[in-house]
Amino acid sequence: MAIENADPSAAPRSRFLTAIEHPLALSFAGALGVLGALVLASAVGQISTILVYIVLAMFVALALDPIVTRLQRHGMKRGAGIAIVFGGFALVMVAFAIFVVPPVIGQVIALVESVPEALKSVKQSDWYLGLDAHAQAGIDSGLAQIADTAVDPNTLLAIGGGVLQVGMGFASFVSAAFIVVALTLYFLASLTSIKGAFYALAPARNRERLAYFTERITGSIGASLIGSVTLSAFNAAAVFVLHLTIGLPFPALMAVIAFVITLIPLFGSVIFLIFASVIALFTSPVQALIFAVLYLVYIQIESYILSPRVMNRAIAIPAALVLIGALAGGALMGVLGVLVALPVIASILLVVREVVVPRQDRKT
Repeated sequence: MAIENADPSAAPRSRFLTAIEHPLALSFAGALGVLGALVLASAVGQISTILVYIVLAMFVALALDPIVTRLQRHGMKRGAGIAIVFGGFALVMVAFAIFVVPPVIGQVIALVESVPEALKSVKQSDWYLGLDAHAQAGIDSGLAQIADTAVDPNTLLAIGGGVLQVGMGFASFVSAAFIVVALTLYFLASLTSIKGAFYALAPARNRERLAYFTERITGSIGASLIGSVTLSAFNAAAVFVLHLTIGLPFPALMAVIAFVITLIPLFGSVIFLIFASVIALFTSPVQALIFAVLYLVYIQIESYILSPRVMNRAIAIPAALVLIGALAGGALMGVLGVLVALPVIASILLVVREVVVPRQDRKT
């Protein structure tokens, strides 16, 4: 009976007093905790690249899963659907390597070789001759510095080292691509069982609701990723056609740059508009103006016609959060972080809007 009437807080209080009476043991336990945290942080740092591969593969699998699911709805088995989707993806990559990479490399070389001639032609252009003497002197000073930097031996050494780093980076990219493809195939093939195992971790009464939100989140992630890549592909095609039509140089190179920059949601097209217009000025102010006007028209078409149809399943996100997410994702993981940031923010907003806010509304 004495045990039943004991104060429940007596045992915790007794352990606390015991710890106070043995400061050495308390300090040792604290040191072990700090050491364990450092070892864990170091281990995570060592495998950070592998974690990035896993996260990237999971996102790619979630992006491809809606296509596989749509094929399943038409009576196709999941394995056959995965094979068709990956076969199509492989064909796209092969076409990119054959028809896009060689022109881009050639245009990069041509761009580097044309820099000295472009610097000389600046002084012969109409807009340069229309400037006053002070402005021309400032431009001459800047051009002289660029020319000196281009012929500096240290610059050549840096370029040589950069070429070596690019070669090593390409080899690393190829190996990483094989790892990501293998992980993506595994995740895509076992996505249903992975979700089922995740649902089993929740209490039985909550599994239906957990499954509902998980499907909403994964569907939103897939729609956001596919939509972003599709819109960037449309943008790159439009830039390529505009450069060929207007007669601007380096159409393939500018299309690839447009694809990468426009992965940034909302603001990517505007950033590329400014960048490409400035580059086009070195060819002709008139051509630069024509490009800026036509590309601005395309931005309006993309915003009001293409984007609502392509991103129809994605969750609406405030522009401020899009900018913050893009900046944070870019700082952490570069272009990949920018691409992943949007679906992550969409998932968080979904949980806040449909779980946190209703729960707070029920509190009176």
